[in-house]
Amino acid sequence: MKEEKQKISALMILEIIGKPQKYLVETLENLINQMGNEPGIIIKNKSIKEPKKMEERSGIANPTKEGVKIAEQNDFYVSFAEIEMEAENLINLVLLMFKYMPAHVEILSPSNFAISNYDLKDILNELIRRLHGYDEVARVLQVEKAILESKLRSLMETEKKEDKKEIQKPKKKK
Repeated sequence: MKEEKQKISALMILEIIGKPQKYLVETLENLINQMGNEPGIIIKNKSIKEPKKMEERSGIANPTKEGVKIAEQNDFYVSFAEIEMEAENLINLVLLMFKYMPAHVEILSPSNFAISNYDLKDILNELIRRLHGYDEVARVLQVEKAILESKLRSLMETEKKEDKKEIQKPKKKK
């Protein structure tokens, strides 16, 4: 007797920040359509909220040492979509989460899972593959940043030397 897999009903929230305002709803619509075309995914219901202008107190994009809060930028808008979906199995839901990186996921049903070691292996290997990819990108960016900083320091030192030469040149007498 073949084991029947239970489908997973989930609610996902996608959040988007950007400008101009009119493109946010269109972009969310496109993302939801793409999600619906993913293997093993059926979109049951969707609700897209009207974009609102971001305010500094929104807390989005926390400040960093060198960075500026997105909320401090003028004319940025935020919108989100609530998407109710059905996934054929857990791996389809996990892959969807990696691809679209939602702000929130809630599993509506089933309340308990029985997962085979084969399915768990697939999920964990996909997680590892993605983490290695992100780590590779981070390392490349660190090396590129170090190269740019070194070149910038070299240019600044060259400019300082040229400035000193200009200052030290004696003025010609006529």
